[in-house]
Amino acid sequence: MSDKKASPLAGQVALITGSESGIGRETARAFCQQGAAVVLNGRQAARLEATRQALAAEGYQVAACVADVTDYAAAERLIATAIDAFGRLDILVTNASISMRAYFRDLTPEVFRQVLDSNVYGSVYPLKAALPHLIRAQGSVTFISSISALNGMPSGSAYCAGKAALANLAHTLRLELADTGVHFGVVHIGFTQNDADKRVLDAAGQPVPIAHRPPRWQKTQAEVAAIILRHVRRRRRRTVISALGRLILVVHTLLPRLGDWVVRTSQRRLRNFYE
Repeated sequence: MSDKKASPLAGQVALITGSESGIGRETARAFCQQGAAVVLNGRQAARLEATRQALAAEGYQVAACVADVTDYAAAERLIATAIDAFGRLDILVTNASISMRAYFRDLTPEVFRQVLDSNVYGSVYPLKAALPHLIRAQGSVTFISSISALNGMPSGSAYCAGKAALANLAHTLRLELADTGVHFGVVHIGFTQNDADKRVLDAAGQPVPIAHRPPRWQKTQAEVAAIILRHVRRRRRRTVISALGRLILVVHTLLPRLGDWVVRTSQRRLRNFYE
């Protein structure tokens, strides 16, 4: 590990929700490599502890807290873990999220609520609990969104709605808290390689594999983590990952009807992309 004194994030503390596995785990590793102390979070105690032990074995400063961030009391306990372990909090990355694979007409109201809550309250509650500490540090907040928030994606209604809400939330917070020095940013993630056991919810709330994504369209988790790290260090407002994501943004902004036609056509020709 490099000399901590020369590390860009030396002395800073980062909390990354949903970091027991996947993108969150690799983002935690990327922040550790830059000298930050990192607080890990997840809902599966055994997996979270395995991640903590792996990073600690590499010589990094890490703490961990099992917490469901859609529960405000649990979110408060998560923030308390950061303060108790390291005495401050400089960076919050809200990565915890539940995704889905079901058309709206088939979706039960409870599953819609569960997916929406994970993406909205799963960011709002940790931020609300952490805000006094972040203001004190003039720190950084990054919401992990998706390119599907830029233009709706069939079979992902609740997920798209929740991820889109985060962009408007970040904009509002920049206006309300402009004089605090806190950075509010959003990263729109594109197609990413997933852990083999990653699951999303179907219409009845049962865990199912994620829909097919062509491997050539996918970035590695480490590549996405590096982009998130760069976004935070540069305190950017918005980062859209991948050429496809940037194309979606341009088409949705300038030629929305064309964008909708492309999506509807892909529904007919690439059904396994959604179902």
